[in-house]
Amino acid sequence: MFQFPIGVMVDSFRLPLMQAIDKAAEVGAQGIQLYATQGELAPENLTAALTASIRRRVHDAGLQVSAVCGDFGGHGFSIEKDNALRLERSRRVLDFALELGTQVVTTHIGVIPDGPEHPRWQVLADACTKLSDMAGRAGGYFAAETGPENCRLLKRFLDGIPGGGMRVNFDPANLVMVVADDPVAGVITLGDAIVHTHAKDGVKLAPCDREAVYHYFAEGGIEDVRMSDYFLETALGKGAVDFPAWLGALEQVGYRGFVTIEREVGPDPEEDIRMAVSFLKNIMA
Repeated sequence: MFQFPIGVMVDSFRLPLMQAIDKAAEVGAQGIQLYATQGELAPENLTAALTASIRRRVHDAGLQVSAVCGDFGGHGFSIEKDNALRLERSRRVLDFALELGTQVVTTHIGVIPDGPEHPRWQVLADACTKLSDMAGRAGGYFAAETGPENCRLLKRFLDGIPGGGMRVNFDPANLVMVVADDPVAGVITLGDAIVHTHAKDGVKLAPCDREAVYHYFAEGGIEDVRMSDYFLETALGKGAVDFPAWLGALEQVGYRGFVTIEREVGPDPEEDIRMAVSFLKNIMA
């Protein structure tokens, strides 16, 4: 039977960082992922003293850092004029991640268009090539999160990125909710490109345009559009993700990293995360 260490996205607790680290240990996780994009953890604010204090708190709690999230929102790396600053901020997040003992920085790169004839394809490819080179030289990875496109298209795009430093953060719920892709088949497609995962569940309620969905998120919402009409994030085991089959596929492709719980909605995230830890442990028992 497969065994994966369980992580928690500490921002999901909606608590101050140090409290959230302790809470992750309390609910039975082995690791954490944290955002390094704004506030005290914005790239510009990442001092050596702050990094050392976080590393010490994580160690004292008996945890590891599974990954750092370096997703700056908006349209990812889709807008060429914005990419120089985004790349520099991403470099700082990568340095921070490595200092915390993880090789992985997760991010949404932007919506990959259907083929290389679209001008945005090359803009994304140029940015991801630079990310790949940056990570490869430092001994880390930038991991593009699944969701804005199906796994076949994501693999086609990543196969064209040299250097080996650009990989995948596999979120099965995003695939189910937005592009109706099969997470189990997706794991087989992406294989050893997967360096981190999110344990999240959800259901698709109605057909939606993937470009429109991520434009909605990038622009902070659009009048008269409600994403809840199209998909819904659920607690683990309450949605359309077949977790035993998904975890089995991860085992099949040789994945050995964290399965990191992310809970972005709901009035009681701590309870949902406790239940998610128990749910995953029962499957892996």
